[in-house]
Amino acid sequence: VRLVMKAHSFIRENVPRVLSSVKDKSGTVHIPKISQYLYFLFAPTLIYRDNYPRNPMIRWGYVATKFAQVLGSLFYAYYIFVRLCIPQFRNSSQETFNLRGLVLCIFNSILPGVLILFLVFFAFLHCWLNAFAEMLRFADRMFYK
Repeated sequence: VRLVMKAHSFIRENVPRVLSSVKDKSGTVHIPKISQYLYFLFAPTLIYRDNYPRNPMIRWGYVATKFAQVLGSLFYAYYIFVRLCIPQFRNSSQETFNLRGLVLCIFNSILPGVLILFLVFFAFLHCWLNAFAEMLRFADRMFYK
């Protein structure tokens, strides 16, 4: 979904520029470079621009911290599965199917499911994307403010 949204943004920004230069019959058609498109694919933004604000240097300690947080989130998700999910489903697989067991299994899975959902959002949307933003020297961190 993310790549489809990025492709849509890239096409939406560049097709009108190319069509207007063809319509005006000007000699120069501004086509983005491959390096600009590749930077856009890895940058944590869905809005294509030819140039983004860039930081002068990369803070490798910050990148290491964010990747350590992703790793910690993976270990915590593993702990949630081992302690809360696997015993519940292991016990339910040994019983005969009934409605009461199904409802208990669903209600006992709500808390682990919400915790895993929060971990995925934290690990990917906060840690992973901020680590890549720092490695790409992407300086537009306050874009949505």
